[in-house]
Amino acid sequence: MTAGETTAAGNEERGEVILGVLDEAFGQLLVADPAAFRVKYRRMAASAFAFYRGTACLFYRDLAKAPAAADFLDDRTAHVWIHGDLHAENFGTYMDSAGRLVFNVNDFDEAYVGPFLWDLQRFAASVALLGYTKALSDRVISDLVRVYAAAYRDRIGALAAGTLTDEEPFTLDTATGPMLGALRDARSRTRFALLDSMTEVRDWERGFAPGGGAIPLDDATRSRVLEAFDRYVATLPQARLARPDSYRVKDVVGRRGIGIGSAGLPSYNILLEGNSDALENDVVIYMKQGQVPAVSRHVTEERVRSYFHHEGHRTVISQRALQANADPWLGWTELDGAGQLVAEVSPYAVDLAWSDLDDPEEITQLVADLGRATAAMHAAADDSSGQSLVAFSTEHAIDAAIARDEAGFADLLVDFAHAYGNRARADHQIFVDLFRNGRIPNL
Repeated sequence: MTAGETTAAGNEERGEVILGVLDEAFGQLLVADPAAFRVKYRRMAASAFAFYRGTACLFYRDLAKAPAAADFLDDRTAHVWIHGDLHAENFGTYMDSAGRLVFNVNDFDEAYVGPFLWDLQRFAASVALLGYTKALSDRVISDLVRVYAAAYRDRIGALAAGTLTDEEPFTLDTATGPMLGALRDARSRTRFALLDSMTEVRDWERGFAPGGGAIPLDDATRSRVLEAFDRYVATLPQARLARPDSYRVKDVVGRRGIGIGSAGLPSYNILLEGNSDALENDVVIYMKQGQVPAVSRHVTEERVRSYFHHEGHRTVISQRALQANADPWLGWTELDGAGQLVAEVSPYAVDLAWSDLDDPEEITQLVADLGRATAAMHAAADDSSGQSLVAFSTEHAIDAAIARDEAGFADLLVDFAHAYGNRARADHQIFVDLFRNGRIPNL
């Protein structure tokens, strides 16, 4: 057998693995809405990084089958709150419950309890993929991953030692570089501009404008959504209930997710009165069906599974644990037997844009900041977060684990970044061939 035949056989075998994992993760949603998945998969086909973003399910399948990093994982560090999809583009801005613009981790749809290293490995591999698209050498990519590892390790150590007892987030006062640029962009945005893009005023009242992906609802569906909304209000912190008029519903429309992460998931936008009678203070929230997190297929402890009522509840509880001062509109409900996540469609949400970053020094600074943000996220979600699922100090546990092999910690992430970056690029090509040749079932 020639080398080419061996490669072809290996690609065919790997292709079957990819098809099986995608079917397990998305099969039912794909059958329900194949058009949405044609959009999702074409976006994933555009680049290896887009493919990587859309296949956390494949990433954790591979990670679960690899030898565990026993030097760093024990009964505690293998069971901490993790983001679950910590790639380099899942960072951005939001307005916290104290009214501050903050730059931090975002998109907690995949959050769960698992090994802390899994977040770091997913981020490291994403750096390798992005670095490759920017024609950075393997040495530069290795240096970037080491910078991330060092920043994470230093911040975890400082938090464990108590020298950072009141961790300040990245804000307009503390951020620099691309983080500060994103925060300034967010600050320039207005609620009125968001409302103007989604709604219109008719007969002295605001409602959703037709088109733009909005789907009118029949009376029965609208009634079920409003009942689910009433249940959602009960899940909000009591501090949010100061002005009941804030929750007066003005309009409701349906939407259908077609993005890389939300394809096929039904969702709804709800227009609320807001904190005053003025039309420019109206608020748009979304209600979206929660998805099964990829990590949960490989962390199967009943203690963890039974902690959550449903996937909407899991997403909200995880975000509140991992993100200090989370979106004040964040809550959960059920609709037609499915758990729902509810949060604001925020005018102040700006995602980190890597397309504009090409200077290695600027990228290095940013990667270090993201390492510190990751450490702060992991440290926030422990016995002090108000959730009992992780009932110990995560920063102390992680600090002690890394201290057992300081050099090996960075080496592990560097080696993984290159190995899985190569794996993801090869998988992307296999996926493209499967897709364009009609090999994906029911599509």
